[in-house]
Amino acid sequence: MSIFSSILSKIFPHGHPATTASNTSPAGPATTSAAQPGTSAAPATGAASSATAATATAPARQQPVDVEAVLNGLAAQNPQKLNWRTSIVDLLKLLNLDSSFQARKALATELHYNGDPNDSAAMNIWLHKAVMQKLAENGGKVPADLKS
Repeated sequence: MSIFSSILSKIFPHGHPATTASNTSPAGPATTSAAQPGTSAAPATGAASSATAATATAPARQQPVDVEAVLNGLAAQNPQKLNWRTSIVDLLKLLNLDSSFQARKALATELHYNGDPNDSAAMNIWLHKAVMQKLAENGGKVPADLKS
């Protein structure tokens, strides 16, 4: 499992399209979730054809996961004071994931970082923003200040 997939699985509920599809591509979850309603959700709805058509799109358009609320909830349960809002290291620690320099370099490679991976400060800033942006692309509700 990729590092970003691990991040998704810690934040998004089990069965969410972001946790069951190709997670680093913005089109990945939409493509997968669009294919699923025709095979699983549509027969389960079973009402009139117009109601079926309306509900068949509902699973593909799940409510966005409030990333900030999930992470704040985890932070409230964690005995450490972790600044997940600005620190990729603290975000990874909050999610009980490897926050080592090697793990962050691997995540940077996975997310296509093109800067100097040995400049940990610049890479960490970029990583935090990239992770937040990717969470938003995969169905997360992320405050604008965390994506920019």
